[in-house]
Amino acid sequence: MSKLHVAVLMGGWSAEREVSLMSGAGIAEALESLGHKVTRIDMDRDVALKIAEARPDVVFNALHGTPGEDGTVQGMLDLMGVRYTHSGLVTSVIAIDKQLTKQALVPHGIPMPGGRMVKTGELHQADPLPRPYVLKPVNEGSSVGVAIVTKEGNYGNPISADAVGPWQEFDELLAEPFIRGRELTTAVLAGEALGVTELKPKSGFYDYDAKYTDGLTEHVYPAQIPDEITEACRRIALEAHKLLGCKGTSRSDFRWDDSQGVEGLFLLEVNTQPGMTPLSLVPEQARHLGISYPQLCQRIVDEAMGGGCAG
Repeated sequence: MSKLHVAVLMGGWSAEREVSLMSGAGIAEALESLGHKVTRIDMDRDVALKIAEARPDVVFNALHGTPGEDGTVQGMLDLMGVRYTHSGLVTSVIAIDKQLTKQALVPHGIPMPGGRMVKTGELHQADPLPRPYVLKPVNEGSSVGVAIVTKEGNYGNPISADAVGPWQEFDELLAEPFIRGRELTTAVLAGEALGVTELKPKSGFYDYDAKYTDGLTEHVYPAQIPDEITEACRRIALEAHKLLGCKGTSRSDFRWDDSQGVEGLFLLEVNTQPGMTPLSLVPEQARHLGISYPQLCQRIVDEAMGGGCAG
């Protein structure tokens, strides 16, 4: 294994900054443990200059959310001629946008919830869908800004403009039917679907706090589900990864209504920059398959180096 100079790009100014910093710190330490030279870069407006000055062999993109996950950073690195990990510009633009992702995947038979985009002002006049339904920003990750609107909920009916929720932060939201049942996730690494984890939040749903606070969510691996559901998750995750053109690693999140069998399984989204913190799901699934955290980071770097600039 040749020793490389890797710039780990982390932080930034998205709502997921702190998660990115945790991911980046772990990645940097892992790569250093393998003998690589590592330059840590906290994303700011001078990031292109910092990368040019560092002159790395490859950039490990540990950013989450915009602008690191939406194609902006990918386009910059393409222009600079710098290799980088994870998905390229076009894939990033599509995958971060939940509506564009549906338009790319559903025609190929990938099961995803219906729904529509709605101006937030309309929510205070009438429900866009029968309750219960889910409201979410179209281009945020880590369950940032997600609200589940139920008949018994405290948002009001119609939703009050004074109620705390994503309608106070975003001008437009994606409304989807709420799918009862279980939360499942499958990672894909270098073109191979890993296992299926079931996520069981101790209370509420799998939101930002549940994802990144130790003890708030039970991870069950392998998920105690029928073999046909396990295989469907792995097949759909791998197919979505390929259809979108993902590179390195991705993570597909599902809801499964276990009263409906395989017909109750729906892909919610594909994460092209999945978390790499100690509580994150990709490292956990890899570890169960005998892939250590440093080995996981190395495999992601290897794919970036083998394929030139990710496209």
